[in-house]
Amino acid sequence: MKPTDMKKNSGTFPRLIKMLFRMNPTLLPIIIVLILVSAVISALPSIFQQNVVAVLEQAWANGWNWETTRPQILHFVLILGALYLCGLTITTVSNQLGAVYTQRVLDQFRTKMFEHMESLPIRYFDTHQRGDIMSHYTNDVDAMRQMISQSFPQLLVSLITVVTIVCIMMYYSVWLGLVIIGGSLITIAITKTIGGKSAHYFMAQQKYIGQTEGVIEEMINGQKVIKVFNHEAEAQAEFDAANDALYEAAFQANRYSNTLMPILNNVNYLIYVLVAVAGGLFLELGVPNFSVSGLPFSIAVIVPFLGMCRQFSGSIQQISPQINSVVMGLAGAKRIFAMLDEESEQDEGYVELVYAREENGALVESPEKTGLWAWKHYHKDNGTTTYVPLKGDVRFYDVDFAYNPDKVILHNITLYGKPGQKIAFVGATGAGKTTITNLINRFYDIADGKIRYDGININKIKKPSLRRSLGMVLQDTVLFTGTVMENIRYGKLDATDEECIAAAKLSGADSFITRLPQGYQTMLAGDGSNLSQGQCQLLAIARAAVADPPVMILDEATSSIDTRTEQIVSAGMDALMKGRTVFVIAHRLSTVKNANVILVLDHGRVIERGTHEELIAAKGQYYQLYTGAFELE
Repeated sequence: MKPTDMKKNSGTFPRLIKMLFRMNPTLLPIIIVLILVSAVISALPSIFQQNVVAVLEQAWANGWNWETTRPQILHFVLILGALYLCGLTITTVSNQLGAVYTQRVLDQFRTKMFEHMESLPIRYFDTHQRGDIMSHYTNDVDAMRQMISQSFPQLLVSLITVVTIVCIMMYYSVWLGLVIIGGSLITIAITKTIGGKSAHYFMAQQKYIGQTEGVIEEMINGQKVIKVFNHEAEAQAEFDAANDALYEAAFQANRYSNTLMPILNNVNYLIYVLVAVAGGLFLELGVPNFSVSGLPFSIAVIVPFLGMCRQFSGSIQQISPQINSVVMGLAGAKRIFAMLDEESEQDEGYVELVYAREENGALVESPEKTGLWAWKHYHKDNGTTTYVPLKGDVRFYDVDFAYNPDKVILHNITLYGKPGQKIAFVGATGAGKTTITNLINRFYDIADGKIRYDGININKIKKPSLRRSLGMVLQDTVLFTGTVMENIRYGKLDATDEECIAAAKLSGADSFITRLPQGYQTMLAGDGSNLSQGQCQLLAIARAAVADPPVMILDEATSSIDTRTEQIVSAGMDALMKGRTVFVIAHRLSTVKNANVILVLDHGRVIERGTHEELIAAKGQYYQLYTGAFELE
């Protein structure tokens, strides 16, 4: 393995080992002990093989007295049988426990990954391909499974077997042991050279798998756009580039890996021959044996040594492919740890927004989560808590924002969204309209300035509370696999069926829902393919309505709805917006004519503000947009 590869994974390995022990501190030590015992038992038959050969050699020299020899041979054969049976039993038990342990660990890893992923900020998902993120749960976890369930145990068995056999060999003959060890140094050198290159490319393969899956996922999601713009050739070229990189890494990894095994096989045969020749020469020349056992060179020493030679070489040979698999597993673990090390979304807020109801002339928190929105105000002086109704007053004061510190997107944004007002944002693509709404719900935090919600700095409000009090309808509708009722209830998980139906009626979705085969119990595909785009948008509006929030954010909420449907939705939206603060982003200027305030944005700055009539009279950019003299890009 290359030094750089070892360095890359140097911190991953101990961290993974700690996590494996921490996730199941009882089962793993038991499995390790069973593996160690199994490895030692697999090496012990060599001792009894020597005893059997010694008995046969002595019997041959003494004229072969079967009555005397048979009990001795039978004794050793029974011991050998018991050892093999014991080894088989222990190996079977350890494999079964290993399978249970592996699945438990992977289950915990996937749970930990998903929990952490849910805590990550929106910025992470904006900067990482979804296919690459999915690859963590599939390819990277599978590489870890292979490593934990097979490579680690096999590697441990091979290492223990090698150590045990070396000790046995040195016990019987140091000279023959040195011959085997000398030949094994050649095996290790070859493994290090060729196996290192293989490991390097296996690591690259793991990375390119994630990138290729990212490209595939992106192309599948954008298939309609690809077709419409005849972009098939370019899409194919992009996929080919990613696929070729994966092919090259996989090809090189497997080429070196497949080359290594035949070479090692032949080297092992050579070592076997060297031991046989050396043993024969030592025996012929009468070389004194140097060993702990004190036995002279004899057939009883050489024959078991040949068996140990095969077992020793086989164990050394098994180490190489397992190391490659370990490297792949560590590469997968490193990618998983990289995601787990991503900083979770920070929430320093302490103000909580809750549902409240009137009781004995005062507001109290509503456990049924019905009533009006309020913010909890804890009085430190007397230890009491009061509830202040949430009006939905949103104000920006000289707000600056930058996705990257070196490039400011919003400059000096000041605006006032008073309760019951409809504030519309108009401007070209990239002007900063959606970015402003993303700051209200704190998907991103501002660089400078202040945003206040009913006079409270939004940084002081707990993010879950803040976001629950904001209804949002996005331009790209997201539906989940489930019934229509479940998709509407996503806006408020404890909403009753009656509340969901009322929200659907308010948004205008009830009329088409009741015509579906099973009405509100109709199953929807995850991508909403069994509904029209306009119907999907109506469900998204109903989902926001059921939450009954004091503030609504509509990001191109009617962009996918035809003119007739838009009229139906507009009536429902007017009822939905009554008494609420509403922020609207729209390219259709007809949808913002009745807004209380229209803000015209250009390159992150507010260049015009006023009502529709005021902006038309000013004959500025809004006037040009409305009359068609200037078009939105």
